[in-house]
Amino acid sequence: MRDKTIWQPGSNSRGIGSLERLRSPRMRIALVHHWLVTMRGGERVLEALAEIFPSADLFTLVCDRKMLPSSLSRLRVRTSLLQHLPRPTRWYPYYLPLFPIATSQLDLRGYDLVVSSDAAVIKGIRIHDGATHVCYCHSPMRCLWSGYETYRQAAHPLVRFTLSALRGHLCRWDHRAAQRVDFFVANSENVQARIESFYGRQSVVIHPPVDTQRFVVNSRPDERDGFFLTVSQLVSYKRIDLIVDAFTRCKRPLLIIGDGPERQKLERRAGENIRFAGSLPQREVVEAMQRCRAFVFAGEEDFGIVMAEAQACGTPVVALGKGGALEIVQDNLTGVLFNDESVDSLLGALDRLEHGFFDPKLIRASAMRFTRQRFVDEFSGLIRQRVFHEAPDCAIAQAIPEWVSSGRSIRPSAKGLPPIGGPNMPPRPS
Repeated sequence: MRDKTIWQPGSNSRGIGSLERLRSPRMRIALVHHWLVTMRGGERVLEALAEIFPSADLFTLVCDRKMLPSSLSRLRVRTSLLQHLPRPTRWYPYYLPLFPIATSQLDLRGYDLVVSSDAAVIKGIRIHDGATHVCYCHSPMRCLWSGYETYRQAAHPLVRFTLSALRGHLCRWDHRAAQRVDFFVANSENVQARIESFYGRQSVVIHPPVDTQRFVVNSRPDERDGFFLTVSQLVSYKRIDLIVDAFTRCKRPLLIIGDGPERQKLERRAGENIRFAGSLPQREVVEAMQRCRAFVFAGEEDFGIVMAEAQACGTPVVALGKGGALEIVQDNLTGVLFNDESVDSLLGALDRLEHGFFDPKLIRASAMRFTRQRFVDEFSGLIRQRVFHEAPDCAIAQAIPEWVSSGRSIRPSAKGLPPIGGPNMPPRPS
């Protein structure tokens, strides 16, 4: 049975201060991230990991060095063979068949601790015997597992054919790679369930960090405007089309921040009450979150850090009641959840929002569950206990699943793995 425990350190957690051994040059540490081409939720997690492990080297499949923040650019960054292919930071999705080869080619020999931040196949890196690999999993790769049909339907016909032909092979490779990880950390209970379902592995939940010092409540609440807001990459699985259709019908003002391949199609179907702002600097995103009537999100997210950022601004969230939103939004208290991926269901939620009262202070207090310092303390405590076998305080001990604290091997037995070709694996091609 899946352990549903969420990591909750005690108030007297020693946090990052007890990780001096990890700062020592005598212990070689590597951070590994799937790719560095944008700064989104996964990259914010990587920034926090770099704070915990400041002496680490950084490995990734492809990297756009121009977009790296100072917190990551100071690290020694090493890339894979994909970096040498044409336009790697834009065309990397088309190199999916090469991901396993490129991942296996990364040289992690000589590192004592490897911490991977993964939403693809980077967990499949190979380390030497005696090293420890901790994987912070944002999700098993969506285009292979939970989101396969959505991705396939939205893809170019050539990509659709390639993905269909290679899916079985890539899933089997990814499943085998997951068995080499020593310890999984999930970014949400939602992803924790996927890790067990697809990989047959247990994990502990540590929610990703939210910059609650930057995302704050507007000091002048009377300046809130009547528009609604969504901030998202404009891709099919985010379901911006559903939001556009609903707001086109109800005529409420909507601001969409973000860009992506779906933008032109969405602009053609949008009413005059909807404005597309494209990608904006973070300070403008924060200002929009502080001033809007509510934040709207219609996709099923792994966690959905952008919803927590909006709540840190004291803004109620209207969201699909699936996935990570269930861990962020408290229905009728910090926002409104709707049940179906339909225009009518979303419009019903907007009506409920208009007739309700949502306290900005209470909404922000809810978002404070996800502070950056909380993430640093929880992940630091996990490494102290798992890698150095330090005894945690009582509160931490109660929160750690027995299979972690026992010291036994955390790799599941063969009978605990989903069978190849079973219900959670695509069949072998005929």
